[in-house]
Amino acid sequence: MRGQLEGPGFTDWDEVHEVVADAYFPHELRPLSRDNAARSSLESSDVGASRLARIGFGAAVAIESDHPGAYGINIPLTGRIVSVTGGTEVTSTPGLATICPPDTRTVITNWSSSCEIIGFKVDRDYLQREMDRVLARPGQLLPRQLDLRAGAGAEWLRLVRSVADQALHDSVLLRSEMVSQQLCGALTTALVLTAMPDDDTGSSGIRPRIVKRVIDAIHEDPARPWTAGEMAELVGVSVRRMQQGFREYVGMTPMEFLVDVRLERVHADLIGSASCATVSEVATRWGIMHTGRFAAAYRRKYGVTPSESLRDRGL
Repeated sequence: MRGQLEGPGFTDWDEVHEVVADAYFPHELRPLSRDNAARSSLESSDVGASRLARIGFGAAVAIESDHPGAYGINIPLTGRIVSVTGGTEVTSTPGLATICPPDTRTVITNWSSSCEIIGFKVDRDYLQREMDRVLARPGQLLPRQLDLRAGAGAEWLRLVRSVADQALHDSVLLRSEMVSQQLCGALTTALVLTAMPDDDTGSSGIRPRIVKRVIDAIHEDPARPWTAGEMAELVGVSVRRMQQGFREYVGMTPMEFLVDVRLERVHADLIGSASCATVSEVATRWGIMHTGRFAAAYRRKYGVTPSESLRDRGL
């Protein structure tokens, strides 16, 4: 579902409440000033089992929500949000994000008038499964706040902003359920890796046969919309340990290996098939959606473009 509405489209706070509740979370909304609702704005779009929303009220407000059935990650782009969950107060400004746990009352005591956020709503069960896959330690809880100012946090923020820019502007690619699911998986896997401390110590502890099981699974079905979490779950280790094992024994990450296998399958089809399929059709068949990056990677690997391989076949 995709929705967009912004002032002067809003006429009063009751309308704002109704639209935001439908697009993000059910809540109770209370203006903290005499400002009207005309400067409120909202864009939202589903991305797999998640939803991205860009929300601003243009006035100071207080909000209460139980976040039924889903996590809410509020990422201020401007202004600040002061939130209280279970007696713990968290203040987030640009570079910090507040995590609101599911089925738990969070009170935003002050959403400042200048505050605009990207909200990331993700299904509780989906994210919990992803946490179990990524960490290989069931039952872990996310912290109340994320630091997005440097390192993995800054990288995750860039990913969120990039996907939001596509999702909130009617991306053609995101109309594909496969692409939408893969991006949701990337967002949630990266969220978990960003939020949870790395307690891996010493060597990877990954035996070659475990890496081989992932390699065999990729070779068996390279077109599958794999996530790093699914690969790690397959062999019962954390994503970090699996990545360490791949770097040690294969010299690349699991996702890089997956791309390499897909390139090999595409190349074989382009030079060996008698069908009239286009380069785009062949790439899509093997799970490749970003044609620009695919073409560049293909040329690096084979020294020619995909279209040149297709032409050479007809000589």
